[in-house]
Amino acid sequence: MSVMQAGTGTGAETRRTGTRGEGERPGAAVAALIAAVLGFFVITLDVSGVNVALPAVRGELGGSLSGLQWIVDSYTLMFAALLLSAGALSDAVGARRAFGWGLGVFTLASLACGAAPTLGALTAARVVQGSAAALMVPASLALIRQAFPEPGVRARAVALWTVGGAVAVAAGPVLGGLLTTTWSWRAVFCLNVPAGLIGFLALLRAARSPRRPAAFDLPGQLTAVLALAGLTFAVIEGGHGGLTGTVLVAAGVAVVSGAGFVVAEARRRTPMLPLELFRERGVTVPVIAGFALNAAFYGEVFVLSLFFQEQRGQTALSAGLMFVPMAVVTAIGNYLSPRAVSGYGPRTVVVSGLLTCALGCGDLLAVDTGTPSWVTALLMIPLGIGGSLAMPALTSLMLDSIAAERAGTAAALLNTSRQTGGALSIAVFGALLADDFAWGMGESLLLAACLLVATALGAAALLPRR
Repeated sequence: MSVMQAGTGTGAETRRTGTRGEGERPGAAVAALIAAVLGFFVITLDVSGVNVALPAVRGELGGSLSGLQWIVDSYTLMFAALLLSAGALSDAVGARRAFGWGLGVFTLASLACGAAPTLGALTAARVVQGSAAALMVPASLALIRQAFPEPGVRARAVALWTVGGAVAVAAGPVLGGLLTTTWSWRAVFCLNVPAGLIGFLALLRAARSPRRPAAFDLPGQLTAVLALAGLTFAVIEGGHGGLTGTVLVAAGVAVVSGAGFVVAEARRRTPMLPLELFRERGVTVPVIAGFALNAAFYGEVFVLSLFFQEQRGQTALSAGLMFVPMAVVTAIGNYLSPRAVSGYGPRTVVVSGLLTCALGCGDLLAVDTGTPSWVTALLMIPLGIGGSLAMPALTSLMLDSIAAERAGTAAALLNTSRQTGGALSIAVFGALLADDFAWGMGESLLLAACLLVATALGAAALLPRR
């Protein structure tokens, strides 16, 4: 226990910490898993659940479609931009401590969202939420990596972690619609408070986490934030207002900052994103595939939530219930994914999941305002099946491809890619909806399907058969 309390030491001491702590504290591994799953659940819920509440937010606080996009993207933007530094911070201070910090700030920011008097105040609170979520995600995966050192057991733990997020993504619209209809859109954010308290109680029983030296990469972090913010602003505002001078400046900032980020990481002795990680196909494929899956899933949940309410005239609750069949198969698919990987290998599962997700986007092209609700709900199922099969396989593949001491950084890289995909797809798809909703919805579905097919072909070429 002395090594655990110190939190620092030699590599041998760090390795002993990960195993001795579990033996001396019964149930520590299970407690860490519970905290990680709950944290990932509320983080993801605040994307999918908020989507259904957007029309109600606009009804009470006002704002345009671009304002609604910023409610979602202010969260995912900070989430994506800060994840890499958060991964290094998680490794430096210990996963348990980093997760606790993030969970506390996230819970308080959720209260601020629920009490927001204006659209600007809500967007600002969402920025804080996203920043806290960025700290929690890599720490949660590092907690799992620490608590379950055996790869097979860890794969099942990762599957349960992804189930928490997948259920939140798919069932979030149901909860969001129910709370918005029966109470207020503000209840969607207040739901995080009891979940946060339960997560804290579980975290108290988790073993202390090992640490490793990690310097904060200020140039890399600043250029990453500027690049993602500039790109998102250019897409959202350019899609609604055209190529104004401000939009062109934002696009220029994104390009210059992106190039600066690559240069900074290549030259820095201790970068927040070691570029050599991309030499591993087990890292490159999950990063690209995670981007594509989240772009399709988050983007289409955003579009469909608006379509059900603003084009078909459904209530928030009715719109949320449309996602129930997809929620069920998503939870099942996440649980079955590790077994499929064991039987067929990650390549088959990942490629099949991507193609199934593409099929889900393609079949939704047949949906219009006259399509029966039950038909629409069934056509959404392949989108959930594909993502739920592929993501656990991609996550385990990435964690198995890196050393244990890089778990926080690797987890941050994967989730940065995923959140960037979600933020950009909402920006692009929202811009497509601006002039003609029906046309924009079709274009967004077609774009997502093409991205998924291209990614599947790349994964098939890069990953080994077994």
